[in-house]
Amino acid sequence: MDPPTMTIRARRSHTKSRAGCRNCKKRRIKCDEKKPHCINCRQHAVDCDFAHVESVSPPPAPAARRYRFRASRYQGQSSSQSQSQSQSQSQSQSQSQSQSQSQSQSQSQSQSQSHSQSPAAATSTGVQCDLAAGSLAGGLSFADLQLYHHYVTATYKTLANEATDHHRVWVDHVPRWGIAFPSIMHLLLALAALHLAQAEDPATRAQYLAQADDHFTFGVRSVTAVLCLLDEDNCQRIYMAAALICLVYFGRGPRPGEFLVFSMAGPAEWRVLLHGVRSILTQSHGRIFTGVLTPVPDDTIQGVSPALQGACDGHVERVQAMRALVDSHLRGDNELQPTYHAVLDDLVAGVEEAYRMRSAGKEGIDLLPVVVGWIYRLPPALIDRLEQKEPCALVIFAHWSTLLRAMRASWLMRGWDAHVVQGVRASLPAAFHPWIQWAEEMIGE
Repeated sequence: MDPPTMTIRARRSHTKSRAGCRNCKKRRIKCDEKKPHCINCRQHAVDCDFAHVESVSPPPAPAARRYRFRASRYQGQSSSQSQSQSQSQSQSQSQSQSQSQSQSQSQSQSQSQSHSQSPAAATSTGVQCDLAAGSLAGGLSFADLQLYHHYVTATYKTLANEATDHHRVWVDHVPRWGIAFPSIMHLLLALAALHLAQAEDPATRAQYLAQADDHFTFGVRSVTAVLCLLDEDNCQRIYMAAALICLVYFGRGPRPGEFLVFSMAGPAEWRVLLHGVRSILTQSHGRIFTGVLTPVPDDTIQGVSPALQGACDGHVERVQAMRALVDSHLRGDNELQPTYHAVLDDLVAGVEEAYRMRSAGKEGIDLLPVVVGWIYRLPPALIDRLEQKEPCALVIFAHWSTLLRAMRASWLMRGWDAHVVQGVRASLPAAFHPWIQWAEEMIGE
């Protein structure tokens, strides 16, 4: 019996093109070549080079591939002195290679056996490693992998209550988004570096702070570059990147002369960052809070416990007392007076919600939506008055800062309560100092 014949199907012919964008070429995927942004770049919220073509000649190839391993200047065992010695060794090896071809071959074999002799030469074709890539070129070093490991094992636990993070946003989805969205990756690495800096000796702390600053700079820059590409496909990732920027700002600690919504000179830095979050939410609120970002009600939050009821009543009474200050200084101002009263109503609601959450065992980072939410909802008129250091607005802000005291359990918020109330005192006329005495005493406890 004759064996069955095997039919070999011919491979389907297709037209090859080398005119795709550089991002698709790097990722080795098919580019649809649509301009000004190909569909792959739009879906991953990265800047497509089609949008920057200024002439028919192709742009020069980038110096480093995105997300390739590189030798980091932050690695603990390498100092500037050892790096210069390594460079000298590399130069001497190059000279000896030019003198003797056989000696060059033996050195190449020796270098392939020992990574420590020349880190820049240890390139793996399997993973496209480039150990000499610059820190701000989008590359990841082994030191950065240490930060990533710390984030997925420790830092994420400080960003949300695991018991209520039902969708595992911070441990699963944020790192996954970071792989496709460079801004998120750099910002979560910045957070991990700041977290590590909390418990390290001064020398190592400076090293981690330098890493955090580099990643933060790159993260902010890359988010800014893709804001114009905001759409329903990438809005969740862009929103998360903006939220991470605010968290990194808190984690870096208070800055002299900067008090969140006002500063001693010019617009407040953090207010500019918060404005970016507000802009993203205004455009895509309905699409952002879907899927894994859908808010889940916490049934454990009920009323204020008897143990905290007295403190809650006293806190609310202090906030309500500021109505007399507003009425005496803004009497007859039919526009600002109602605005101030509405802000006080919102602050009272925030105080009561904070005590309900604390009664349910929520502390630290759990209070962030309630506490920062009050600033997010401030009307532009009041923010302008804060920037002008208007006394009534500053007194109200000092009373809000007492809510930061309940967030001290979070490493992100340490020192902010005292810093803000000190900034208010420094900006207030002496006649208004008695109005913030209670806030100062509460924060000083």
